[in-house]
Parts: sequence; C-alpha cells; structure tokens
Amino acid sequence: MTIHTENKNIIHQLSANLYDLDAGMLEGQLSEVFAPDAEIHLTHPFEDLDGPAALFKEAYQPLLQAIPDLERRDYIIMAGAGKDEDLAGDWVGCAGFYTGVFEQPWLDIPPTGHPVSMRFHEFFRFEEGKVVEMQAVWDIPELMLQAKAWPLAPSLGVEWLVPGPATQDGLSIEDEAKGDSSRQLIYNMLNGLQRHKDEGVKAMGLEDYWHPKMFWYGPAGIGTNRRVIGFRNWHQIPFLKAMPDRLVVPGKGVLFGEGDYVGYTGWPGMRMTLSGDGWLGIAPSDKEITMRSLDFWRCKDGLIRENWVLIDLLHVYNQLGIDVFSRMRELTYTRQPKH
Repeated sequence: MTIHTENKNIIHQLSANLYDLDAGMLEGQLSEVFAPDAEIHLTHPFEDLDGPAALFKEAYQPLLQAIPDLERRDYIIMAGAGKDEDLAGDWVGCAGFYTGVFEQPWLDIPPTGHPVSMRFHEFFRFEEGKVVEMQAVWDIPELMLQAKAWPLAPSLGVEWLVPGPATQDGLSIEDEAKGDSSRQLIYNMLNGLQRHKDEGVKAMGLEDYWHPKMFWYGPAGIGTNRRVIGFRNWHQIPFLKAMPDRLVVPGKGVLFGEGDYVGYTGWPGMRMTLSGDGWLGIAPSDKEITMRSLDFWRCKDGLIRENWVLIDLLHVYNQLGIDVFSRMRELTYTRQPKH
C-alpha cells in the first residue's frame, strides 16, 4: 500500500463519517484526522482558521444548526504529489456536495425548508498520516441561488445540480502510474492557455486537448458549459476580456494526477488585473486581485472529457470592495429575522 493510498483511506473514512454524520462525534473525528495546528484555508467569509477545533466550531457547527440532517456526498477522491515546480507535499483532493434540509439561516441566507446542495472542492496535505493543511472552496453562492436570494449578475452558463464523473469511478481510482500521463496532458493544455496574449484564443489549441463532447462544470455565478464553443463563449472570452494579464502565482499551486484524474489546488492559484468589462457584470477597476480556483479534470484516451471548477467568487468580490452578503440581506429583507 502506497502513502497515497493510505492518505486516501483516511479521507474516505472522514467522508463516511460526514455521510452518517453524528454532530456529537464530529469534533473528535476531525481531531483524529487533522494535526492540532493544521492550517485551515476556507472560502470567504471564513478565511483562515486555526486547527480542527476552529473548523468544527466556526464552520461545521453553524452549518449543522442550519441543516441538521447534513450529509456529505463525495464523487471524486484522488491523491498524489506535485512535480518539479509545484508546491511540495502529499495531497488528497475531494469533490462532491453537502446536502440536507435547509431549516435555519446560515450566513444570513434564508432557509428554504427543502433539500439543498452545496458543492465543495477540498484538498488536504498530509504529513506522517495527519492532515497539516486544508484548502477548500464551498460553493456558498449555490446555496443563495437555491434560496432565491441571488445577489449577483445572472450566470452565462447553466445552473444545475452538477453531476459526478460519467464513468462513476471517482471513488475507486487506483492507477497511480497512469496519473503521470494525465497530469502531462493537463500541464500541456494549461501552457497552451498562455498563448492567447499574442495570438488570440484560437491559438490556445483547445481542440487538441478537449474532447468534442467535453463538459466544464463551473461554480454558481458562472455555470456549466458544453463543448469548446460553449466554454469559449460563456466563460473563457468574457474572463480574458476582463483580465487579459492573468498569470499563475509561482510556488502556490500543486498539480497531481492519479489514473484518468488530475487535481489542482492553489491558495491563491492566479493573479490578474480587472482591466476590462464583461465578466460577472463587474465594472473594470484596474485593481489587481488573486483568485482561488480548485479544479479536477477527467481524461479519456488522451483528451479531457470533464472538468470540475470551483472559484471562490465571494473572495473575488470582497477584494473589489463589494459586500455580496450585504446586498443579499437587502434583497431578502422581508425574510431576515427581525430583532
């Protein structure tokens, strides 16, 4: 059994605990998995938390009060280590969603009384069998959308319950050797993305890397796109028009592969200047921002078939001085508790 398999087994057990969730046991279960001084990096507005105790008290406990029957559904759990220029360490990456009946307010999002889902991408760095760092995006805007409390511009893509892998094998990945070729495919594709600066988007050669029936599953606020033309029209072109100078932040990311799957985590992973119009309805400000984007790809026969992407959009807006939660509270004023 390799170190990556051992680390995955630990996260598989944590996932099982969060599926059959016992609120009275969760704090202790987190303490078994995490080192006491683990670095916890969560979505805005949580930001950085100190260790598993804070993760329980400041994130999971309030979420459990809002969704008492909360359960976790993973559809990808993969593991590996970064190569060469990547951030060092042994990592496990997870994709899935939290679900349950939304009964009480959470982050001032009004409850629905119905089942809801909130996607997550969570990455865990291990040392000696313990998680020493967690980087996670919870798609909080997705919950706002389901609560009819949407404070942002309409998505260009489709908003829906994003599916897991079409092959249904994201929880049983075992071919670590094949991960190197999958990682190389993604690495080459990402390098191709840089060519737009001098030659335009068609110079990126996306058709050389992406399957004709590819799916790109973006976060709430951007949505899902199908085929290269859909990806270009509804995400890539508006994104690059607004931020043509976007660059990877050196030394902050890790790209690793296992079987047909590749994961990427960076906190932050990109830096760019919002110099143009056309992305999320945000006016250009010439302000430099960073972006937390946690991604998974599934490759098939040398092409990318599916790509799950979560971006901490609330963090983007916060850097621009826009309080999304304040606008949401105004929008749902009549549904907010009166004190």
